[in-house]
Amino acid sequence: MIDVVTFGCRLNAYESEVIRRNATKAGLDDAIVVNTCAVTAEAERQARQTIRRLRRERPQSKLIVTGCAAQITPARYAAMDEVDAVVGNEEKLLPETFAQMGAAPLVGDIMTVSETAGHLIEGFEGRSRAFLQIQNGCDHRCTFCIIPFGRGPSRSVKPAEVIAQSHRLYENGYREIVLTGVDIGDYGKDFETPATMADLVGELLDALPDDMRIRITSIDPVEVSPRLIDLYAEDARLQPHWHLSVQSGDDMVLRRMARRHRRADVLRVAEALRAVRPDTVIGADFIAGFPTETEDQAANTLALVEEADLALLHVFPYSAREGTAAAKMPSWPKAVRRERAAALRAAGAHQRRTNFTRFVGHTVDAVVEESGAARTAHYLPVTIETDTAPGTWVQVSLTGHTDDALIGTIDG
Repeated sequence: MIDVVTFGCRLNAYESEVIRRNATKAGLDDAIVVNTCAVTAEAERQARQTIRRLRRERPQSKLIVTGCAAQITPARYAAMDEVDAVVGNEEKLLPETFAQMGAAPLVGDIMTVSETAGHLIEGFEGRSRAFLQIQNGCDHRCTFCIIPFGRGPSRSVKPAEVIAQSHRLYENGYREIVLTGVDIGDYGKDFETPATMADLVGELLDALPDDMRIRITSIDPVEVSPRLIDLYAEDARLQPHWHLSVQSGDDMVLRRMARRHRRADVLRVAEALRAVRPDTVIGADFIAGFPTETEDQAANTLALVEEADLALLHVFPYSAREGTAAAKMPSWPKAVRRERAAALRAAGAHQRRTNFTRFVGHTVDAVVEESGAARTAHYLPVTIETDTAPGTWVQVSLTGHTDDALIGTIDG
């Protein structure tokens, strides 16, 4: 039996399926692979805690650690008594890796990797939608972020490979794909003839059946181009939910983060998306308590949540990452960071409830995720009574909501 324990982003979830397939084909038996995340110190702490627990629970199993944390600090994980092998982010995706497991860390120089393959996988265990990798790595150096050192330079999957994988997922019953990567807005810039994210989306829409939906998520505001918005206006298969990598609503903080957008860009993109499809729901990533962030600057971020109507937030208290520029800046105490994170989450919860209210009384598409639970095309959770198989799209009449979810009934 091979178990893969995944931490972190959607790309890690996608890669965990590649790991599972390759390890199985290699004949690896009775093994656990922990696919780590390094985005925060808390993510690493949870990974180490899980590694220790898994060793206690399965003392005879081979325990392999991979992912961003293992790529950045392989010696740290190799030194853990519980760990049998450490594998890098590039190596974890190679079929031959799991046929030649040894005690020494198998971690190469991620900065020398120049291509990303489109891995043809059959599906995703326990998921109602499929993640589809289109890109890996990042060429930008936001001052808070260690991930470029775990993922390497930006590199894109060729359109033909993306399309082939999307067809494979369709044939296996998936009707929604989520385009994923580390910095998907940079898609195609590394090609000999540069392309754009909009080019890829246009090709996908031309190639896919009418009942295959596409979700764009975790994209920088500056990468939401006019052409991408035009495609969104023209084709309902692009789902009415976008997730923006915002991080702050204050221009000075954004400069100190070395972000490419400013507050006005977030408002511009939100307005443009809703101008073509008024029912659009927008989520965002935020970092709370960034070094030197004043109370007024934190208030600007809180105000942006309401002004741009950002309803689905991922909020992280700032976490210093050794090797980043922000780690050298004067940092706020943990209590301040947690307090500001709690305020942001409360603001996001308020906007989520506001969005729930505006959908009550409407009938919407939703995909069943598990018994009694679905998620609308807008990515809002909805409670329903159904035994319909996960992954099935249904029409749901929305009759009310709680603090946490819409309430609906399936039509017909």
